[in-house]
Formats: sequence, C-alpha cells, structure tokens
Amino acid sequence: MRETGRRAAKRARPVPHALLGLVACAAIALATLFGWVPLGMGQAFGLMSGFAFLIYWMDKAAAQRQGRRVAENSLHLLALLCGWPGALLAQGLLRHKTQKMAFQLVFWLTVIANVGVMGWLLSSRA
Repeated sequence: MRETGRRAAKRARPVPHALLGLVACAAIALATLFGWVPLGMGQAFGLMSGFAFLIYWMDKAAAQRQGRRVAENSLHLLALLCGWPGALLAQGLLRHKTQKMAFQLVFWLTVIANVGVMGWLLSSRA
C-alpha cells in the first residue's frame, strides 16, 4: 500500500538539515583553522550561526506556547548574514521550519547567495 499526503511528506526527508548544518559548521571551522578562510570570516560564521540557532530555538519555544514569534524575514536575514549553518542545524535538531516550502525556498536562496558571496570574496583575495 502506498502512502500519500501528509504522512508520506513527513517520512520523506530529502534534505537532512541537521547533518548538513553540522558538516557546514565543521567545514568552516576547519577552513578557518587551516587558514583557507580568514579568521574574521570564520568568527563571523561561528558567532552568527550560534545566534541563529538561539533565535530558532526561541521561535520554536514561542510556537509551542503560542507566544510572540520571530518574523520569518528576521530568520532569513540571520541566515544571509553568515548564520545559515546554525540555522540549518537548528532546523534539523529542533524540527522547526522544515515543512513550510515557501520558507525553505527563500532560506536556500539565502544560503546560495551567502556561499556565492563567500566564494567571490575568497577568490578575489587570492
């Protein structure tokens, strides 16, 4: 028997958010450690990722208690400002904002833009 609808959508996890977030955090930390990424850039990613994770955690808690939520635009801005690895990790570990396709589309666009700018900065540095 084939699953359809919400049950099938819940089981299908095309993007393992927590794993990708952990890999991104580790890759940036190692690149900084080996000097491939400037220390300031590595620190920015670390600080903003930690801050993004905290804000996602606060938003998840607010959603559970039906309190005041963090605006989605604010979450996207955090992702764009070097916080996407922590946001990705939070999405996976907290199971927050992973099912809303419109949110995911904008989130992944911020990741692509962020990685593109980082790549451009690093290539222009060489």
